[in-house]
Amino acid sequence: MPGAGHGTDYRFSLDGGPGLPDPRSRRQPEGVFGPSRVYEHDRFEWDDDLWRGRALPGSVIYELHVGAFTPEGTFDAAIDRLPHLAELGVDFVEVMPVPPVPGARNWGYDGVDLWAVTENYGGPDGFKRFVDACHRRGLGVILDVVYNHLGPSGNFLAPFGPYFNPSAASFWGQAVNLDGPGSDEVRRYFVDNALQWLRDYHVDGLRLDAVHALHDSRAVHLLEEMAAEAEALSAAVGRPLTLIAESDLNDPRLMTPREAGGYGLAAAWNDDVHHALHVAVTGERHGYYADFAGDTTGGVTATLAKVLTSGYYHDGTYSSFRGRSHGRPAGHVPAHRFVCSAQNHDQIGNRAAGDRMPPEALRLAAGLLLTSPFTPMLFMGEEWGARTPFLFFTDHVEPQLREGEGERRRREFIGHGYDDWADKAPDPGEELTFLRSKLDWSELDDDAHRAHLDWYRALIALRRAHPELTDPRLDRAGVSHGGDWLLVRR
Repeated sequence: MPGAGHGTDYRFSLDGGPGLPDPRSRRQPEGVFGPSRVYEHDRFEWDDDLWRGRALPGSVIYELHVGAFTPEGTFDAAIDRLPHLAELGVDFVEVMPVPPVPGARNWGYDGVDLWAVTENYGGPDGFKRFVDACHRRGLGVILDVVYNHLGPSGNFLAPFGPYFNPSAASFWGQAVNLDGPGSDEVRRYFVDNALQWLRDYHVDGLRLDAVHALHDSRAVHLLEEMAAEAEALSAAVGRPLTLIAESDLNDPRLMTPREAGGYGLAAAWNDDVHHALHVAVTGERHGYYADFAGDTTGGVTATLAKVLTSGYYHDGTYSSFRGRSHGRPAGHVPAHRFVCSAQNHDQIGNRAAGDRMPPEALRLAAGLLLTSPFTPMLFMGEEWGARTPFLFFTDHVEPQLREGEGERRRREFIGHGYDDWADKAPDPGEELTFLRSKLDWSELDDDAHRAHLDWYRALIALRRAHPELTDPRLDRAGVSHGGDWLLVRR
């Protein structure tokens, strides 16, 4: 339209209906219910011309939530903490989702305007400043993206076309239409979105949330299509671009090269390693942890020995939690393709009280993780043994969503061993729940927390100093074990 350009607010009216945000809106200055705003990517002046990217093999990832990482909860405030991450020795910063969400606080998995960046953190320019600053510090950036569903509030995609699958859904919402009539354009919507972050925001990789909830029966799966497009873009921009799947399928096809019949992703989260570590150092056995407590042939050390040399624990074995066999062998997969953690946002935040692992247990887990053949990932604050919880928090506008969120969370974790959920879990919609989840950086003034941080720095430095520790060949990792002892040889 004449006169429209950078900074112009607009809406779309379908068949004379009410004004709706642009499905590909690049900016939502007034939130998910407000107008879209024209945003021109080329106006931002980048300062990372010398950045040539960072490959995943040999790297350490650091996951953070922008709103809870600092007291201010913004991209600019996070930039001020990058020296801490550089001194820690990590290589990538993985940022939990940044698209607009209802209200002022959210984990990010209720995003709806997937092409925009929430103003709560600083909007699109704020995110670009953050990525630019990370690159100047030698840190790559991985962005967590959600393509299996959209949030329940402010979701206006359906009137624009057949974006959703009428017969498939997950606990989090209606599944997107990846293989039905009209799905060519729907797939393009998500593929182009992935390319936007990699190209226009200079992001180095994407973590694809819960890909097991993508319903796609096509011969060429959406993940394979994304991997091919990312590979082509990587060649054009001259830097590595990394796609990492979150999946509970224990299926190595996700990161098997396309020419070998796989999807061609760079890596996948491996929860089996987390569960084995957690059970070994905490003694917890509830829910899915029961599978990792060992059997009559061996205890927790036998479980640890298997994941450290095979990747998956469930590689076709019986899972009592699922009531069936699960997974397939992955010993042939280079171990850097498994992103593993002792803590992450899910494994802390999906506990009713959002409680972290005790520091003494975490030091043991970190010792095993940071000397393992996998790609280690840390969760913000664990490097100094943070005592602040990471709780589930939201800020829904609609009363029915706000009032029912706690009950929905309780139902989601039925069968996980959290029978006292209602007694322990605070109201997700209370602002205090969010404020309690913010890191307390003053803890670094305490001798015990500094000693914990020194342990992490030493482990990462050790990993850098000895090539054997980043060797991804699982058959080169040797483990001996007994009832209460474990010896790992690299």
